[in-house]
Amino acid sequence: MWLFYLCITVSLALQTSGTRYQPNWKSLDARPLPKWYDEAKVGIFVHWGVFSVPGFRSEWFWWDWQGENPPDQDCVDYMDENYPPGFSYPDFAPKFHAQFFDPDYWADIFEASGAKYVVLTSKHHEGFTTWPSSYSWNWNSVDIGPHRDLVGDLGKAIRNRSLHYGLYNSLYEWFNPLYLADKKNNFTTQHFVLKKLLPELTDLVLRYKPELIWSDGDWEAPDSYWNSTEFLAWLYNDSPVKDVVVTNDRWGAGCNCKHGGYYNCEDKYTPGELPKHKWEKCQSVDTQSWGYRRNIRLSELMDLPSIVQDLVKTVSMGGNYLLNVGPTSDGMIPAVFEERLRSLGGWLSVNGEAIYASKPWRVQTEKATVPVWYTSNPTGSSVYAVFLTKPESYTFQLTEPLTMETSTVVTLLGNPNPLRWAPLHPSGLIILLPELPFTPGQAWTLKLDWVL
Repeated sequence: MWLFYLCITVSLALQTSGTRYQPNWKSLDARPLPKWYDEAKVGIFVHWGVFSVPGFRSEWFWWDWQGENPPDQDCVDYMDENYPPGFSYPDFAPKFHAQFFDPDYWADIFEASGAKYVVLTSKHHEGFTTWPSSYSWNWNSVDIGPHRDLVGDLGKAIRNRSLHYGLYNSLYEWFNPLYLADKKNNFTTQHFVLKKLLPELTDLVLRYKPELIWSDGDWEAPDSYWNSTEFLAWLYNDSPVKDVVVTNDRWGAGCNCKHGGYYNCEDKYTPGELPKHKWEKCQSVDTQSWGYRRNIRLSELMDLPSIVQDLVKTVSMGGNYLLNVGPTSDGMIPAVFEERLRSLGGWLSVNGEAIYASKPWRVQTEKATVPVWYTSNPTGSSVYAVFLTKPESYTFQLTEPLTMETSTVVTLLGNPNPLRWAPLHPSGLIILLPELPFTPGQAWTLKLDWVL
């Protein structure tokens, strides 16, 4: 049925022109990115699955334990010391209880963080689906473990708060026999793609209507093996989310930073200059892992100033910021992660004007009195200068803005009173700062109206 429907879709795309996208990168890459994504700027990433049960090393635990050659000795020792002989990775699934999972409370945290979209793991490389996939019998969250539809339950709560809902999906599965057979055949066969991946991914879209698909696990095979362009043509032309859905760039070996909707390029990607294409930085509060770790240490976590600094630099460079947390197997977002997210929301409640729907300015950063990062509003009538270090004096100097002496107004976000300033020549201005309020984020924003 998938092949029949796909053929019909491709045929229609080839016979028509204009608004329909053809299954090739030239056509697909020309699709405009839906407006909501660039305006959102801030998202929350959630890595959750069976890997949360061992909670050791990272979400790649199964591979590190039994896929690597030689295996990671720390993972081998962890299993030998804590589990009986013969214990297999699938034996973790019944222990994935999620008994404390409260989707409304999760959604409250995400809303309080200031995020505008949430991306949940629907299937990681282990192949376990967090929804009742009929293509993943007895290896999904309804047949085993939580016995509930995690994707659906969280989606309802997220959308009740008017947040956008996205789903992460791994194309490949480490130990799926169909995938391993295709891999053995140098990807000249597509048993896994046609019998598992595409039917499952299509059903995921039809069932949950995600506004973002965060594809991953593409690097071992070309996009022609994954039938990526055919799937995206259907997604953009005929799916129920065709007008709003956003995709990333992980659709086949060599596609990243080249094809797709927005670019991830690589995990924690940080460009050195303003990219010409819309991009996103994914970053994890836990700097050592995306999934939950039982042995996490405070020193391995990003503190709030680091998160705010990372966010500001990303948005100044035109990117979106997707901040990850890893819940426990019993469905709790660790309190330290919750604290980081709520504190980020506190900073955004004051400074969000410089973040949401902003555009890169003609200059992204300068070494002023202290380092400054710039954004601007969509009309260009206001420029925001975010400084990430508290100045040692009350005078603050910027050299890049060109002032209009009779029109320029300078304010500190969170303080309604205009600040006194004087022009510098040939450009720039010197500003008299008030006593800066304490902020755990250690970042403040100057709003400059009517500067060039």
